[in-house]
Amino acid sequence: MIPIRHTLPRRSTPIVNRTLVATNVAIFLAQLLSGPLAETLVQVFGFIPARLIHPTAFHYAWWEAALTLITSLFLHGGFVHLFGNMVYLWVFGDAVEDAFGHGGYLLFFLTCGAVGSITHTCIFPQSIVPSIGASGSIAGILGSFLVLRPRARIVTLFPLVVYWAMAEIRAVIFLPVWFAMQFFNGALALASAQRTQEVAGIAWWAHVGGFVFGAVVGVGARLWKRRV
Repeated sequence: MIPIRHTLPRRSTPIVNRTLVATNVAIFLAQLLSGPLAETLVQVFGFIPARLIHPTAFHYAWWEAALTLITSLFLHGGFVHLFGNMVYLWVFGDAVEDAFGHGGYLLFFLTCGAVGSITHTCIFPQSIVPSIGASGSIAGILGSFLVLRPRARIVTLFPLVVYWAMAEIRAVIFLPVWFAMQFFNGALALASAQRTQEVAGIAWWAHVGGFVFGAVVGVGARLWKRRV
């Protein structure tokens, strides 16, 4: 499922969301231009669970290891990785920025990413495989969108074998299906790891953790709005 747009009216210009998309694209282009240094950038600024837990073993200070919870969000492993993340960020981020305000949205984005990486660490604490990408942050945005705008319609593209179909799907259907896919793939990743920590590929549990955290924040925002 490829989201194209939602049908909600926009109350303000999503300055932060557009800046985040532009920043991710610019950094990815810098990765491409860095040539052989690209792998070094991933190793230095990517998030490694074992390094967060044992920073001195990697010759990092604790704050340097913690900083990679943020820097890793702006690195991507290829065009498909970047495109998939930026499409979801562009489609869903503006409505959440409307709800939280510009500064609150930026803090929310960074926190969701950090929570996602910490969730990944809880599952694979000794992994030395770098984790990169804004997926945890975007998962948090989706979780919050589900709580705040469950009735929103998502114009969705379905790339089928013979032809591509397009339809409007309620967020309350689209987003739980997306989450179920992340959880299912996370369970498969656990099975394929066979109790080892060397899991390469997508950090599915970062998606799960980010989504759940975003949904909880969304619930808190709705309760707060009712009080005021």
